[in-house]
Amino acid sequence: MSKARTSSSEGHGAATAAVAERSSTVDTKGSINLRIEANTRQLIDDAAAVLGKTRTEFMIDSARRQAIDVLLDQRLFVLDSERYKAFMHALDNPPAPGPKLRSLLRRAPAWQK
Repeated sequence: MSKARTSSSEGHGAATAAVAERSSTVDTKGSINLRIEANTRQLIDDAAAVLGKTRTEFMIDSARRQAIDVLLDQRLFVLDSERYKAFMHALDNPPAPGPKLRSLLRRAPAWQK
C-alpha cells in the first residue's frame, strides 16, 4: 500500500473529476422539488447573487460539493508519518482470530439458511 498525502484542494479536484466522470455517462436531467421557508430561500438567493449564479446553479453546486465531501469523508483519510506506520503495521499484523470470530465464521450465512 502506498502512503497518500493530498492537500484539500488536490483531494477535492480529484474527487470532483472522479464524480464528473461517473456522472458524465448519464446525461438525462431530472428535477428535485423542495419546500423551504421564505427566509432560507432568501438566504440562498442572496448567496447566489453574490456569486453571480442563479438559485438553481448555487443549490446544485452546493449540494454537489457537500456530497463529494461526505463521500470523501467515508473513503479518504490522511495520516501523519507515525500514524501511517502504525496503521500499516496493524494491517500487516492482524491479531489472531479469537473464539467469537471463529464461532462466527463457522455459522452458515443468513442467506443460506
